[in-house]
Amino acid sequence: MTVSQTQIAQQVVESILAQKLAPGERLGEQELADLFGVSRTLVREALMQLQARGFVEVRSRRGWYVVEPSVEDARDAFSARRIIESGILADAGRPLQAVTRRLRSHIADEQQAIEGADAATRAFLLADFHVCLAETMGHRSLSDILRDLTARTTLAASLYQSRHEASQSCAEHEAIVEALEAGDTALARERLLAHIGHVEAALNPDQPLVRDRLRASLTPLASPRE
Repeated sequence: MTVSQTQIAQQVVESILAQKLAPGERLGEQELADLFGVSRTLVREALMQLQARGFVEVRSRRGWYVVEPSVEDARDAFSARRIIESGILADAGRPLQAVTRRLRSHIADEQQAIEGADAATRAFLLADFHVCLAETMGHRSLSDILRDLTARTTLAASLYQSRHEASQSCAEHEAIVEALEAGDTALARERLLAHIGHVEAALNPDQPLVRDRLRASLTPLASPRE
């Protein structure tokens, strides 16, 4: 099966969400071509797509690298997430039973990953909860935008060594769903904004971290939603 440039780009974004690709990590064209079994031309097209989306940058005479977001970049991404995610809940209608069932299933997957100490799947699911929320609310276009924004804040969390615990994120997700189950979208929105604020406040901008481990980083994840 031939891999497209969009699939390569999507795998890179998913690896960022899973915190398997770190800020500042080099993305060698030939190494990526070997990993995906495609030409360097196709890899370059995928990297250019990722560059346009703000995930990679090209450094003169050195090649392609995962971006290292500044503190200002991170704050901007969190701000955009607050606007979009709170807007999604503000626009929520009823009934929400199908939405909460899907989110409950997602939280169960989060808890399983936390208990199983599966760091990559855990990180991916915790980030993907927000995309799942947009999707289940019927906002497909916004879910694509939110996936990119969440990946950007994930890069910030990796770079600035977030102190936000996985179990805390999962508990906060559950509290949001509980409010939705009670039909209280205002409370769900309040809890969602508080959760995003907690994640942002947990960043430690004085201690940035840079790693380099490309080959292990791009191992595909088993999709939790299949």
